[in-house]
Amino acid sequence: SELIKPYLASKYKVTEVPKSLIFYMSKHSGPVNEIQWCPVREQSHMLLSASMDKTVKVWDAVDTGCCLKTYSCHSCAVRAAQWSSCGRRILSGGFDSMLHLTDVETGKQIFSSKTEFRISALKFHPTESNVFICGGFSPEVKAWDLRTSKVLRVYKASVQQTLDILFLPEGREFLTSTDAVSRDSADRTIIAWDFQSAAKISNQIFHERYTCPSLTLHPKESVFVAQTNGNYVALFSAQRPYRINKKKRYEGHKVEGFAVGCEFSPDGTLLVTGSSDGKVFFYNYHTSRIIRTLSAHKEACVSAVFHPVLPSLLATCDWAGEIKIWQ
Repeated sequence: SELIKPYLASKYKVTEVPKSLIFYMSKHSGPVNEIQWCPVREQSHMLLSASMDKTVKVWDAVDTGCCLKTYSCHSCAVRAAQWSSCGRRILSGGFDSMLHLTDVETGKQIFSSKTEFRISALKFHPTESNVFICGGFSPEVKAWDLRTSKVLRVYKASVQQTLDILFLPEGREFLTSTDAVSRDSADRTIIAWDFQSAAKISNQIFHERYTCPSLTLHPKESVFVAQTNGNYVALFSAQRPYRINKKKRYEGHKVEGFAVGCEFSPDGTLLVTGSSDGKVFFYNYHTSRIIRTLSAHKEACVSAVFHPVLPSLLATCDWAGEIKIWQ
């Protein structure tokens, strides 16, 4: 992309809140569950989207707003998808209990495996590019190795479903958010795991009686945030014992049972989140105040992600199957 080239050599500038719509992309016939910019900076004009319509799509979301490819390897809703670190492959998991690693150019499956559960979350290991973790409607979370197509490790928790997975820097530890909230207890909502030993480090991180549909790491500071079904984003230390920051929370948006994602801007100054009423909320990370809201969608906005290279370019997606690009 010619638009990205001038920015590749320079340092990321300050993120501004986007104001205008550049592209309106609508080719999905079902809700879009996940969007992600390609992590390879030179190829970061590409955006992947995973949808309930059983497809994964790749878009040129910087120059043209066109759909470049559609991948139809799943027979049910695709709940989670991730670029590989090289940008040539896409890992996807769905409600058909299938895992697929697809070659972006040819559309062929390099790896496929059936799991015992419907998949709702998967993440590549930050330093081991052939290893990923997947979870879903099961008490277990599994680490896989793509070189052997085998399960490396199993992490067992007494929960029914894993909602999201977050690796902490270097990948020695990771967090899972689960649905283990009951009337009398809110333990195990966020669990910290030792990646190598599969031991639980802590399940006493979050004590509110809300599930956390998504987790995200700050790009510069040792903190992470959890989106909660209590209509606020909670802030935690990313180091043991992962304490919650009781003085700061980001509220004003609505979650209402949707898997609403949240993310930091690449410079770490803004926290952006979708909202079940279709808006996008921009919070000042340091003060937790709302800077602006964007009336982005008519249906629930479930994801908003800043571009890794171009300052202030934002992709959003919604429950009606629409994707929009803002600047």
